[in-house]
Amino acid sequence: MGAGPQLQTKNPNGDPNAFMEVLQALQHSQQQMMEEIHQLRTDRTKEKGSQHDPKHTADKEETPAGGVPQNTEQRYITMAERAKQLVWMEGLVLEEKDAGDWAYRGEGACNLVLAYTGSSPSFMGKVMRVQKVPRVGSAGSRSPTALSENERVLWKEIDDIVSCPNKEIAAQLYVEHVMSPLLGSNYVDSGMHVLVSREFLESIEKNVLSERPAWRVDAAKVDTDCDSVLLMSDHSLFPGTLKGVPCISVEIKPKCGFLPCSRFISEGNAVKRIITRFRMHQTLKLHQGEISELSGYSPLDLFSKSEDKIHKAINDLFTTPQNNFRVFLNGSLIFGGLGGGADSTNVVTSEAFEDALKPVIRADSGLRTKNFLQLISKTVYKSGILDQLLEVQKLDNFDIEGAIHAYYDIMSESCPVCGELGEEEVSNRYTSLHSIPMDESLKIVKDYLVAATAKDCSLMISFRPRVDGDLGSPYNEVHLESTNQTFDYKASFIDLDLKPLKKMGKYYELDKKINKKQMKPQAWRLILPIKIQYNAMEDNFLLKILLKTVVSVELLCSKCRKKVMKLIATIEGINSIVLDPSKNTVTVIGEADPVKIIKKVRKFRKSAAVVSVGPPKEEKKDEKKKDEKKIDVSYTPKTCQRCDVWYVIGEDYYSYCSIL
Repeated sequence: MGAGPQLQTKNPNGDPNAFMEVLQALQHSQQQMMEEIHQLRTDRTKEKGSQHDPKHTADKEETPAGGVPQNTEQRYITMAERAKQLVWMEGLVLEEKDAGDWAYRGEGACNLVLAYTGSSPSFMGKVMRVQKVPRVGSAGSRSPTALSENERVLWKEIDDIVSCPNKEIAAQLYVEHVMSPLLGSNYVDSGMHVLVSREFLESIEKNVLSERPAWRVDAAKVDTDCDSVLLMSDHSLFPGTLKGVPCISVEIKPKCGFLPCSRFISEGNAVKRIITRFRMHQTLKLHQGEISELSGYSPLDLFSKSEDKIHKAINDLFTTPQNNFRVFLNGSLIFGGLGGGADSTNVVTSEAFEDALKPVIRADSGLRTKNFLQLISKTVYKSGILDQLLEVQKLDNFDIEGAIHAYYDIMSESCPVCGELGEEEVSNRYTSLHSIPMDESLKIVKDYLVAATAKDCSLMISFRPRVDGDLGSPYNEVHLESTNQTFDYKASFIDLDLKPLKKMGKYYELDKKINKKQMKPQAWRLILPIKIQYNAMEDNFLLKILLKTVVSVELLCSKCRKKVMKLIATIEGINSIVLDPSKNTVTVIGEADPVKIIKKVRKFRKSAAVVSVGPPKEEKKDEKKKDEKKIDVSYTPKTCQRCDVWYVIGEDYYSYCSIL
């Protein structure tokens, strides 16, 4: 490996004339600047000065790029920042000979991540994100702008993104202008783009092929048509590493940290209100063979603000890491999978990890892993870093079942979702979404896509043991009582990708798949607690999945109750039925499918709705049973117009009835 590319640029700080030349160049609009950068790849011999028109520069002094008024000081700071970025971009192009200095670190759905292993000061402590392209299908011709026409309308308030010439730079500007203000600039690194040759990308593709998971290789390859890559700080390391001081980092994918409560969630998908999206998606992945076992991790625990629950979440992630939990020591992976993930942690892996922690955690063998996981959970709890991430996730307050209708209005297409649903359900629930102003539809979809970024991102936390007597560290600290160690730590959000507008349809279809899987009886045993009974006749064990299904239905009289009771009683696997006329609810406990229950009740009342589905609460053994004796009360009956029987209004003392 060579010494790496060297910057061949003027130093603006040391040459005032050169600095003014760069500032003048930056008076152009964002789109013109990006076009100039792209020209550098195809025409490196063109003189830089010929790209700039002094007259045009003078005109731009009055109206800054994007048309946003700025005072002189604000503009000067912005231009200085852009000057620094342009110096980097103009000063180097990564060629084929440089590819050997980049090692495979991992990958996601859209990008490869490579870490620098060479000796160039320009790249030490950096990682590179290289875009991938699906192997099936063609990328098609590239648009003169990064976004589609409808996407430009969606992001019209951010001129830099709208006018951006390619999607790589648009993604970077999205992080800078959207995600950084929402999550906090201290936790977000937007990075910078560096020009690359096609030969560099082709060499990268060959070099990392053997290290990539097979299913990732089959799905996508390096996009060799790109002309730049994103360069970022390596958040698994501390900048300016201290000699002999190790750095250990953990990468966590928190996933969605709340249960949706949107009124646009259909009654058939009410399970979404009680079971996390992560848990439901796990069931689908298991069915499709993507994972070999379910993870015990619950995002609700990680986001709970409870130190005990956070610690449980971290332990569950360690037990079944999949692609949601990885650990790096001095930048090298020591736990978790490279791109593909690891379903569960076996004895061999645990012992190897325990040994790897020896230079970091001062504890006896067998206790290092426990202390390290405690360090992570304590830091998450103390920092409160997930609080802001949760707020951004909650920008999705319509759920995909509501946002999809706004999406089709933006696309000026007839809504196929409404075509699939019954006319009554559309008129009662979704018609209002198709009659709101376009600006409101844009906001609903934009908020959903931003929330999707927050749900898919990763949290990187790096730790470095603090040297005894070092009181001047600029980093936050956390003390681990069990080992009497103090650590510097820093946290960052990564993988803050710009979600394409066209992905809304895919989000909706995936949601349908996930919910459809939950409605199958065999799926419930994967999500909810089960009971095992021994069948002596067949000499085997049977799984008993008890569910508590609560249905809202009008119970106006005794005949109403009898009809509902009779309909539900025909379903197999019911342990008890409880009717509460005061609340107009029916509670069913048993192994019966909730979908069958609601269908039966709707034969009597079409307006019936599922309130909740979940595991029944266990009764305390020492709790005394309440007196269930009923008082007979004489009354004057009145006519029920719905079923033409006698019933009582307002003074019905018959509080509930049950079948056991």
